[in-house]
Amino acid sequence: MTVLILTCEEDVTADMVVVHLNASGVPVVRLDPADLPGGVALSGEYVHGRFRGHLQSAGRLVSIAGLRSVWVRRPGDAAARAAQPSAWLTEESAQALYGMLLGSDARWMNHPDAARRARHKPWQLRLAQRCGLPVPATLITTFPQAAREFADRYPDLVVKPVSGAHPQDPPRAVPTSRVAPDTDFSAVAFGPTLLQRRVGKRADVRLTVVGERLLAARKATAQDADPDDPGSVDVRFAPAGIPWHPTDVPPRVADAVRSYLREAELAYGAFDFAEDADGTWWFLECNQSGQFGFVEVETGLPIARTIAEWLARPGPEPRTRVNGSSTTAC
Repeated sequence: MTVLILTCEEDVTADMVVVHLNASGVPVVRLDPADLPGGVALSGEYVHGRFRGHLQSAGRLVSIAGLRSVWVRRPGDAAARAAQPSAWLTEESAQALYGMLLGSDARWMNHPDAARRARHKPWQLRLAQRCGLPVPATLITTFPQAAREFADRYPDLVVKPVSGAHPQDPPRAVPTSRVAPDTDFSAVAFGPTLLQRRVGKRADVRLTVVGERLLAARKATAQDADPDDPGSVDVRFAPAGIPWHPTDVPPRVADAVRSYLREAELAYGAFDFAEDADGTWWFLECNQSGQFGFVEVETGLPIARTIAEWLARPGPEPRTRVNGSSTTAC
């Protein structure tokens, strides 16, 4: 049976997993929904109570019934590279492709319905708190007065996007920034703003979870770091001089994280934590398709191999429910 990877063409992180799948002799088909129709073709037939479908990409034909797993890595929008792209063609192509795949018995990393829900930051914070993970005080608002009152209660704040990357092509990372004490919050009225109590951190932690396997890395904060410097606030902009190192996961955090993934119905999650001076791991977010290549390169943690082993496991998962409808478990 075949592993299907949905991602863009230039995805080095996916390449790392494909190497392990090829080495173990597991058939792999990789395609980008952006190439449908054209570079990717599909056909499905429903007759006599059964559905039969096929996908074709780069000259390879794969039966949808023959899929063991689907990894939704970083796919483009369906039909984005069509000769005459349109919103209508994108919707038609997405409905056809994902609708056919959802009808298979393949295991998902991650199921599209669960992944769509898990992207919402307010939902993440509530679930993390419910599962026992410490969450910094957070406000999402378009009321300037509410922002001022929150800043009075928590004078040391950071501001970050609610949704993540800026919607440009290619996407640009928007850094988490410290809020100055004399900030004028009137601009909050022009768009939802996420304010959060700043954690005085001694380290950042990236915890990559694949199924039940937890792979954690820690990056210490420079002792002489300027707390107003973007690299001190947002680890993505931190100086390269301090490396990531493998680290153990506290048992209570491990239990809470596994509970989070079960509740979210995710097979994969990249968790970001801020570790304070007392050693507490404060939950910041869980990216359901987060990068892991930089962690593996610096630490040697076998993340790509672990993903490949999960994708290569034989047999369908037991059925479960996502948003009230029957589907394949993550």
